[in-house]
Amino acid sequence: MSKINILWADDEIDLLKPHILFLREKGYEVQTANSGDGALDLVKQQNFDIVFLDENMPGLSGLETLNRIKVHNPELPVVMITKSEDEGIMENAIGSKISDYLIKPVNPNQILLSLKKTLDNKRLISEKTTSGYQQDFRNIGMTLSDKLSYKEWIEVYRKLVYWELELEKSKDDSMAEILQMQKTEANKLFGKFIEANYLKWLHGLMPEVPLLSHTLLKSRLAPELAKEGPIFLVVIDNLRFDQWKMIQPIIGEYFRVDSEELYCSILPTATQYARNALFAGLMPSEIEKKYPNLWLNDEDEGGKNMHEEELLQAQLKRWGKDIKCSYNKITNHAAGKKLAESVNNLLLNKLNVIVYNFVDMLSHARTEMEVIRELADDESAYRSITLSWFEHSPLHDIIKQLASKKARLIITTDHGTIKVTEPSKVVGDKNTNTNLRYKQGKSLSYEKKDVYEVRNPSDAFLPKQHVSQAFIFAKEDQFFAYPNNYNYYVTYYRNTFQHGGVSLEEMLIPYVALSPK
Repeated sequence: MSKINILWADDEIDLLKPHILFLREKGYEVQTANSGDGALDLVKQQNFDIVFLDENMPGLSGLETLNRIKVHNPELPVVMITKSEDEGIMENAIGSKISDYLIKPVNPNQILLSLKKTLDNKRLISEKTTSGYQQDFRNIGMTLSDKLSYKEWIEVYRKLVYWELELEKSKDDSMAEILQMQKTEANKLFGKFIEANYLKWLHGLMPEVPLLSHTLLKSRLAPELAKEGPIFLVVIDNLRFDQWKMIQPIIGEYFRVDSEELYCSILPTATQYARNALFAGLMPSEIEKKYPNLWLNDEDEGGKNMHEEELLQAQLKRWGKDIKCSYNKITNHAAGKKLAESVNNLLLNKLNVIVYNFVDMLSHARTEMEVIRELADDESAYRSITLSWFEHSPLHDIIKQLASKKARLIITTDHGTIKVTEPSKVVGDKNTNTNLRYKQGKSLSYEKKDVYEVRNPSDAFLPKQHVSQAFIFAKEDQFFAYPNNYNYYVTYYRNTFQHGGVSLEEMLIPYVALSPK
């Protein structure tokens, strides 16, 4: 490995000879300059790994030199050294993107620590992350071998997402691969857990029943409505827990998290079912029975989520809440901008619901647009593109405005999504729905080991259109493929992000209450 090449610029460089000898003995190359101009000349002539820069030099000052170095090479780390503890100088230096800041007199060990912190930071963090996951890998593995409760499953999933994001930062591909294998194993066991417990939850036959789509708002939102001030409920369609953790730091600039929990989406984990249940406070078959004019089945023509506002208003009425409420569904950038311009008007309402469809559009576009396929090629890229969208979205602007107006904010979703890799053959009649992660219809033929089957839809509070109708849900990373044109179908949909089935990513989803800073 080549030596680290250091440039040290100080008008009293002769007084620093002991420090320079110390660094050379430690194996570093050190070149010196006694002015800002001299430092700039050297930076332009050769490559350095780091610059130590005196702030108070005659002629070109340290800050001026720093700015010119950054123009020439923005990525070159610069450590500022100064006698002054003046706050303005510190702020100027930090604003100019220095890597570290030292106050004179400095001792050799301070210099060495600064070098390690600046140059070895990523490597040290990566090694610590890898070591941390290696230890937790065993703990997670032992936990998975137990018979887990719903709360324990949430903790396992939180840990897996945490390590996935940490290993992504550390760029350790080998550890990331091991984590992916552990996630696969977890999803396999979670599928069995859902098969054993889901229907019991719905029928109240378990001592521990998780928060589900249809119970969420009554349990969590209703108590909030008794408090002072307006509430904004933002439902970002298809937002996974890991995607929430990606955008959380940006939102954290304006809001503090009061509570963050994972609730469980109902099955199918699809917008038509999960989001209608969320807003209605009822399961799909209950909606169909109570409000037949507000429900469409898979076989019916027309949009399946056209009556969310009416369903929400009916739920509020059942709670005895007579409040001013707005509902806005954003399906494109222009609609988002228009809403951002009218935030002040919304503050007059007690409850404002904003459904933001971007993440859902992205996951569907992922299968249909070649550009999006390439941009969101894997889990990391999928998270990254969500973050990039949010940073530049009208929703980001809306949230900033809400913080300045001291409004309370709730962020949630209706279901998540999973990257599918393994095809599972299914055969159905012409009325069978097209979703890749769940199928409902008559006389379905399928691989039983790949699915969670509900032979009687009524058991899962799902509409029953035919006597022989059944629902099947894909488990793990499976996706349904028809035998006709099988190879083309598999090639087209493999490695795309889908929802509707049974997985940690689709079912365990965020509900976050925030208050302005």
